[in-house]
Amino acid sequence: MCASSRLGSMPIVSFFFRLLQLLFICVPFSLVASEDVLKGDIINWCMSIWCFCFTVSLFIFLVEFCGLQSRLPFSWDGFLYAYAFNFAIVCLTTSIIFGTAHIQFLSPGPTRDRATTATAFSCIVAVLYAIEVAWVYVRPGDISCFVPTLPGMLRRLENIVACLILTINSSRSLYQHQPALEWCVAVYAICFILGAVNFLVNGSDCDNDKKLPIPYPRFLQGQTVLSLLLYASALVLWPLYQFSEKLGGQPQRSSDDSCSDHHTSFICIWDLRLTVTILTAINLLLYVADTAYLAREALVGTQAWQKGL
Repeated sequence: MCASSRLGSMPIVSFFFRLLQLLFICVPFSLVASEDVLKGDIINWCMSIWCFCFTVSLFIFLVEFCGLQSRLPFSWDGFLYAYAFNFAIVCLTTSIIFGTAHIQFLSPGPTRDRATTATAFSCIVAVLYAIEVAWVYVRPGDISCFVPTLPGMLRRLENIVACLILTINSSRSLYQHQPALEWCVAVYAICFILGAVNFLVNGSDCDNDKKLPIPYPRFLQGQTVLSLLLYASALVLWPLYQFSEKLGGQPQRSSDDSCSDHHTSFICIWDLRLTVTILTAINLLLYVADTAYLAREALVGTQAWQKGL
């Protein structure tokens, strides 16, 4: 079935570009998996990200190689744009976190060389995905729902910040000692998934009102308001349980042993807690701005409807 359409429906440039993505994403995963020293929560998170990127890229390669794009019930160009945009961000974030969290603490030698090479190839993969974003955007195709707008940029920033928060929280020592902190991590995950679904649905088919069980504007409003409320709870609970001594937190950086000058094996946990707090506040502000824009849009729409009567 695939053999009949093979490269006839897949340009040579696209064919080799997909192969590069698949090969380059295999390198960091293989290098880290083969090194027993490179273990831990953050490393396991990075490996799961690379594995997921490889799986989706392989799926896209097979669909294009077999010429099945036209048989899918959504805009293929929109899907490519959405996946490449998100994966460029995810791979870049993973590269930064992996590099800063581990390379600086490794002694010179084969293990450090492997970690450095893995980080470099992860960055290259992020660049390849970013190139694909630009390529899909400029070539002829239907991605009209991706024309840059203020609310669209806000929603992309929301997902970028959520991706950073989740990557940092891949270290379970940040939250596993308190149910309230586990709730916060669940909030970050839920909001990120909802944002990714929104991005993919809007990008895969601009005319999604006819295919979704609810109108897309209602879905967008519900997702934004729910995320706003969830982040508001996280902004209260996360710093309260992380920095209040009465609730088991550490109000001072000096009270965290991982932040002492003589400690050279792990990153400073207290700094990560503070970083997540700041990123939570930033994302809450983004959701407030997004909600305000949606409220203004609904108000203008109501007034226009009344004038139309």
